[in-house]
Formats: sequence, C-alpha cells, structure tokens
Amino acid sequence: MRKFFGTDGIRGQANSYPMTAEMALKVGMAAGLAFKNGGHRHRVVIGKDTRLSGYMLENALVAGFTSVGMDVFLLGPLPTPAVAMLTRSLRTDLGVMISASHNPFQDNGIKFFGPDGFKLSDQIEQTIEELMESDLTSRLPSASELGRAKRIDGAQQRYIEFAKRTLPREMSLEGLRVVIDCANGAAYKVAPEALWELGADVITMGVTPDGFNINKECGSTSTDALSRKVHEVRADIGIALDGDADRVIIVDENGSVVDGDQLMAVVAQSWQQSNRLSAPGIVATVMSNLGLERYLQSLGLGLARTKVGDRYVVEHMRANGYNVGGEQSGHIVLSDFATTGDGLIAGLQVLACVKDQDKPVSEVCRRFEPVPQILKNVRYKGGKPLEQDLVKSAIEDGEARLGNSGRLVIRASGTEPLIRVMAEGDDAELVKQVVNDIAGVVATTAA
Repeated sequence: MRKFFGTDGIRGQANSYPMTAEMALKVGMAAGLAFKNGGHRHRVVIGKDTRLSGYMLENALVAGFTSVGMDVFLLGPLPTPAVAMLTRSLRTDLGVMISASHNPFQDNGIKFFGPDGFKLSDQIEQTIEELMESDLTSRLPSASELGRAKRIDGAQQRYIEFAKRTLPREMSLEGLRVVIDCANGAAYKVAPEALWELGADVITMGVTPDGFNINKECGSTSTDALSRKVHEVRADIGIALDGDADRVIIVDENGSVVDGDQLMAVVAQSWQQSNRLSAPGIVATVMSNLGLERYLQSLGLGLARTKVGDRYVVEHMRANGYNVGGEQSGHIVLSDFATTGDGLIAGLQVLACVKDQDKPVSEVCRRFEPVPQILKNVRYKGGKPLEQDLVKSAIEDGEARLGNSGRLVIRASGTEPLIRVMAEGDDAELVKQVVNDIAGVVATTAA
C-alpha cells in the first residue's frame, strides 16, 4: 500500500499533511534520486496551475531537486499535458506538475511524468515513497555538484504550436464562435490564444486567476455559467477545461452539456471512418455509461474498461495498441498526439468534426442516449467503510436487484475522502433506489 500517492499523484489540503513544504522537499529529493541514472547533468521541468499554494510547493520542490544535483527548469502556469509534452521535448529526466486538477484552491497536488512523458507506474511511485522515508543525507552530492534552477521562456508558445499541429494544416476554425472557460486555471493564456490563432471567434471565461478562484463556479465541473454565456453570445460551442486543463466538457449551442463519454464516441466514429483507429475499439473506465458501450458495439467497436484514473486508461492503451481512450469526466487521451489527457487537444478534435460535418454541435456530439446513471458521493472521516459487513451486504443486494440490466460500481476516491456509489440500468427508478439504499448504509457506517 502506498502512503502518499493516490490515483493521480500526491494530493491533499495545502499546508496540511501530507501537502506541506517539508513533504514537497522530501519528494523532490526522493524523485530526483530515483531518476538519476548515468553521468550526465540530470534535469527536471516543473509546471503548475494558478493556486496560491503553488508558490510554496514549487520552491520546496526546487530545493529538493537541486539538493540531489538535478537542474530545474521552471515553466510557470501551464497545463498538465503541456508539462508532459515538454518533459519529452526538452529531453529531461523527469516532469512535475503542481496541481490538484478540478479540486478547489485549498487543495494541491504533485504529479510526475517520466522522461517518456507518461505518468509513473505504481512501482516507481512505491520506490519514491520508500526513498522519502529513508535517510537521504548519505546520498547527497557535494556542494560543487548541486543543481541550478532557471525559468524557461517560450514554454507557452511551444505548447500552443504543438496543439495547433494536431489539426490538419489546412484546417481553419473561421466561422465558429467559441466560448472557452479556462476555470481560472493553468490554460488561461494558452487555450484562448490557440483557438484565436486557428481562426475562431473567441469569447473567454475563467481567465482572471487570483490564486483563490480556480475551479470556483467555473470550468468543467461547473458549467452553468458557460451554458448561460453560450446562450447570451449565440455561440456555436462552449468548451470548459478544468484547473490543470487535462479534461474537457463541451456545451452545445443550446447550452446542453456533452460529457466525456459522448466526446469519445464522436472521436471514435470520426477516426473509424478515416481509418485512424489503431485498434477496433477504445479504452474507458468502469464509470463510463453503458450507452457508450452499446453505441460502440453498433459500430463494430469494443470498449475495454479499466479502474478509475486516466493513468490506468493510458497503461491499457499502451499495452494493447489503442489510440483513443478516456473518462466520462472529460479526460480524453489521444495517444497519436499526447501521453496523457489533454482538454485543449480533445476540444480541437471535436471542433474539427464540427467543421467537417458542417452541422450544429448538438447533432455532431449527441451520439447515443445515455442509460440512466446515478452517482452519489459519501464523505467519511477515516477507516475503511467498504470492508464493513453491512456495506458488503447492501452491495450484494444492489447487484442482485439490478441483475443483467445494469451495473453497480462502488469505490473509494483516490483523491478525496469519499466513497463513490454509482449505478446504471434501463430502469431509472430502480437505479435511484439502489444508489440511495447503498449510500445510506455507507453513510451510517462511516459516521
């Protein structure tokens, strides 16, 4: 069992254990030592989103990395997928993103990318944890071998050009009015600029970060304001990113929300028609709607499911030759272009489909009718509620009631102290009852 790492790096409330400056210092030292291999100058890139605590964690990480002899390139506010891309592009040994993604500003996190731009495996994260809890003083280099740190100019422009190149050279977004909501997060500069350079008429939201307003009533987890703005300016589409821009949610011209399952269906069908799918299907998690699975089957495509976390989606894609995958929450992984979820690039692929088909977004992006699905989150203070006999019995009962006409997924969140209770099936009322019954038992045992 890992002590610090969850499903997406290390995450917690800033300035509280484990998300403290001391921990960031130690993880910088440990990760630096884990990735030092050979006699060359070792280098790490560090990006961040717009949270106030990013300054504290950034400086602590710099101290940790330089103390073990690694040179640090500071990128400033930049999307998570941009950090992954620059880790490879700059030929560094390690990439770090300081972000808690869609969480409120009080939280923060640290994610790592290997030199190939992919997130670290569970085994490497376990190695880093073991180093963090060991005595590292004997492994520190001499004073003359300490690392240096400097800020990199032009990182934003490099990512903008990279994103633009994922579309055909002749593709223009001219004639499309796009509202982009950057969640007051890491993409507040790069996403509007990329869309404008591609020819779109761009209206911006969530581009005034102040350290406290990241994801606050904006972005992919709060799309009401975006829907209203799309109506107000008569836009063709609204694009909502989250705080670190590795996920995207679309709003059509009517203000209706289009989730990650629908977006994966759009890309899968488009790429199937253009012979761009590298495997006869896509990869998603256990949370993706049964309607997506049935729609893909109608196209002759399969849906491979993994546990929750875009890292596990990517691992399955790499191991089995898929080039499209993602999560219902809006992590869309297109491995022809990126090594992790990229909200901007996924949004550009959807815009390309809209331009190619010359139809309203509501028609292009409504590929299937979702099966009724309900998700409830139950907060708990400690312990392991899912191991309680009453909870196990309630889950077994729920599975029996749903039978073959639905699915039940119960799991502990990897980023927050929550038990997530999800059920779906053709009978909406039965799904609701099953979720409420299980959530009630979990809440009672977790109190």
